[in-house]
Amino acid sequence: MKILQVVDGYGWGGTKEQVYLTTRELRKKGIDVHIALSFQYKEMVEKLKPYRVPVHYFENHIKNARYRWENYRRLIDIIDSNRFDIVIGNSPHAFDYVRISKIFLKTRPKIINVKRSGRLPSFLSKVLKYSAADKIVVVSKNVEKYLRENNFLPEKLVTIESGVDLSRFKPEPEKKLELRKKLGLPADKKIFVNVANWNPEVKAQDKLFEAFIKAGIPDSILVFVGKETDIKIKELSEKHRVNNVLGLGFRTDIPDILNASDYFILSSYLEGIAGALLQAMATGKVVLSTLAGGIDGYLTDGFNGFSVNVGDFEGLKEKMVKMSRLSDKEYRQISENAVKTAQNYSIEKTADRYIKLFEEMLHEK
Repeated sequence: MKILQVVDGYGWGGTKEQVYLTTRELRKKGIDVHIALSFQYKEMVEKLKPYRVPVHYFENHIKNARYRWENYRRLIDIIDSNRFDIVIGNSPHAFDYVRISKIFLKTRPKIINVKRSGRLPSFLSKVLKYSAADKIVVVSKNVEKYLRENNFLPEKLVTIESGVDLSRFKPEPEKKLELRKKLGLPADKKIFVNVANWNPEVKAQDKLFEAFIKAGIPDSILVFVGKETDIKIKELSEKHRVNNVLGLGFRTDIPDILNASDYFILSSYLEGIAGALLQAMATGKVVLSTLAGGIDGYLTDGFNGFSVNVGDFEGLKEKMVKMSRLSDKEYRQISENAVKTAQNYSIEKTADRYIKLFEEMLHEK
């Protein structure tokens, strides 16, 4: 079988991380997988280079890229000339390219859309866009249940949970002080961390900032990691005149930052399966999250972390205080349970489920 992963834009985040990991693992398992991306996307190319994944360039990612016919024409030529069996659109915008290209293809590959959030598309999007997919992969059973309840193309839905690279995200408590020194973080503070590109409309980092300040936890700091967090957190800290909240901006050393910290907080309104949360659990952090998307499928309050309902920022504040007061024994038990949970979400298992789906699709009449 011959597979094409399509991804738009560049930069890094949850979607790009999963595209990279699944492509890498499929290649390692002997699948002839290729990737189509933007001319500007150097980072993805460099990461995949050791695995010799064939790379095709189709998108000139400039202003109004999705309205430029030459981007579609290049993708059409790539698909037709390589005669792919399956083409995967890995984000809403990537699937825009795939969906329009499908109209003009001479070949007839199977089409997969990967829907990573629990947001319900409009009726027009459902009819004009998503109906063109042969299968729609969602990343949690709860999201699939929600979409089925709303009659969103139920016959096309398949759940394949996102995976964690457990070779990178693992507990290393013995390195905590060394990593704090390396990262310039205080050795004697309780460190809370949030990992997400700045997007308060979805990730609610502004509300998390406020909840942490109101919590007033002694000898603690909150660290935001992700694109633009360095700029935005500096602005908020100056506005509120606080000095115990930091924004580190985009970083590639997330495993080190997690292992240097004590707690992980996710305050999102909307998620799919929340890969960043699973990464934190894999490193043994005591985590706290809103139950957005499919999170309540694996996060159990008081057992392997803590949780609050979406939008309950007062509850978020109270749970942060509770976490900070855990005994060493309580912390250790929750940490161990978190690691065991995350091990059920390895990227190897995710790749195996994709291969099974590919085989089923190619055997359908």
